[in-house]
Amino acid sequence: MSQCLNPDCLHSNPEDSQFCQKCGSKLRLAERYYAKSILGQGGFGRTFLAVDDFKPSQPPCVIKQFLPQAQGTATLEKAAQLFDQEAQRLELLGKHSQIPELLAYFTADNRQYLIQEFIEGDTLQQQLDNQGAFTENQIISLLEDLLPVLDFVHQNQVIHRDIKPENIIRRASDNKLVLVDFGAAKQVHSTSLSVTGTVIGSAAYCAPEQAMGKPQYGSDLYSLGVTCLYLLTQVSPSNLYDPLELQWVWREHLNDNQLSEKLGKILDRLVETVFNKRYQSVAQVWADLQPSDDSPKPPTQKFKFDIVTVNSMGREINRRPGQAECIIEDLGNSVTLEMVLIPGGTFIMGASSGEPRSSNAERPQHQVTIKPFLMGKYPVTQAQWRQVASFPKLQRNLSLDPSRFKGFNLPVEKVSWYDVVEWCDRLSKVISKPCRLPSEAEWEYAARAGRTSPFHVGDTLTTDLANYDGNYSYSSGLKGVFRKKTTPVGRFQSANAFGLYDIHGNVWEWCADPWRDNYNGAPSDGTVWDSQDIDVDNLVKLLESKDRRVLRGGSWSNLPVFCRCASRNSAYPGNLLHNFGFRVACAL
Repeated sequence: MSQCLNPDCLHSNPEDSQFCQKCGSKLRLAERYYAKSILGQGGFGRTFLAVDDFKPSQPPCVIKQFLPQAQGTATLEKAAQLFDQEAQRLELLGKHSQIPELLAYFTADNRQYLIQEFIEGDTLQQQLDNQGAFTENQIISLLEDLLPVLDFVHQNQVIHRDIKPENIIRRASDNKLVLVDFGAAKQVHSTSLSVTGTVIGSAAYCAPEQAMGKPQYGSDLYSLGVTCLYLLTQVSPSNLYDPLELQWVWREHLNDNQLSEKLGKILDRLVETVFNKRYQSVAQVWADLQPSDDSPKPPTQKFKFDIVTVNSMGREINRRPGQAECIIEDLGNSVTLEMVLIPGGTFIMGASSGEPRSSNAERPQHQVTIKPFLMGKYPVTQAQWRQVASFPKLQRNLSLDPSRFKGFNLPVEKVSWYDVVEWCDRLSKVISKPCRLPSEAEWEYAARAGRTSPFHVGDTLTTDLANYDGNYSYSSGLKGVFRKKTTPVGRFQSANAFGLYDIHGNVWEWCADPWRDNYNGAPSDGTVWDSQDIDVDNLVKLLESKDRRVLRGGSWSNLPVFCRCASRNSAYPGNLLHNFGFRVACAL
């Protein structure tokens, strides 16, 4: 059927009709878009499910028709302005995978129309109605999915101003959350945050400062927090706040819904009515959302070593046996970098001929002595990459957002070896410490953390412990989970004995070394293997592959055999793949 867009008619016509059979109005907008049914309507107009008849596949889309119900010239002008702003905001934000794409914006029959991408799925309000109150894990997943989107919006100097369950859709195709309805969104300029403006947004989810016409970035965080409280309790936000006591009473409405103290504190700070006590940025929320060092973790064999005391850029670091020492560097904008002290020691590098599915590239085994150094607790995240990459370049330009899989705390990927070297050089300037990529020997030593088994968790790996292609199990051939994308760093609570996370899978990690086909003539001091150490037999192969660099650890797209501590990979330094990332190292 083809829906007439004349607001006084709305007759349903046969799909091949060009004109409405009842009122004679033209049914195609811009000769390509025709409406099929009404999706909804509000104070400013109607929304229709539509089809783009111009494309061969005739994909679905959404037609938003400006049809304000308000009266008065000033009110109508404001409504028209807001409708126009939605188109401007969608165009400004570009094409983010979790924001509907703007397809067209025009006037027809003296009415304004906005055409945008159709997102198939249920809103969180519909999900709540169908499935009941959200659990803690669902709320954490919601925050992990939406915070990177909100960070993207704020980075583009836009405040959404109307975050609520009805404006968040769980996309059916991939289960991702999509933020919709930017009609209330406001672009922020450096001088505008202190200027009182029009009050817009849903009252129940509206932050106090926004209700006074002074929305801030933190106002969106408040609305997101109230959304979480509503989803947890199924109680209207107006009943979750006691105006007489001036405090939230949402915990009284949890019923049997269990909630950890950690998440409770995060939600309390999100909905803090005093603006200066509330989270000021997405980065601050994300930092508190990450697993804490004292979170319960699966039992793991601890590597025992002597107490090490070294001078680390002016401070003494003491490490007790089996205990990780972590240094936190402030990168600015509430983004931090955690580095773990890796103690010096001696280990056997490579795989024995008896290790299942190992290769000759991992042999001969040889003894290597490593000096103490610092290494990233996690692979470098997209938030960390963006923060450091925004500093002035030294040799190369860097993209602020190179990754295929978008997420504030997802590992950065699609970065070349050259890009990574540039990033490490910039980081050195930011924190005034000599940062670099680890040597291949340092990487394996840190990954093993005293173990001689294929994985730091033992002889086998499971998809409960790491992110890899679970279509094949290393031990038994049984199928497991294949997530088909990166996961937030630290998601798997399987740190090795040195305190490093995500050693196996997630992203391949660049190392400093040039690639060689085996370990013949490899250095024994853990340094980068430069050409002066090469023997004559391997010289030809070195010259043939001199541009390739080493990668370690496997990725989300690899079988577990490639995620072993000894497994090696190589790529040309200019390669940009969505499973290539890195972990930073720092000399003491």
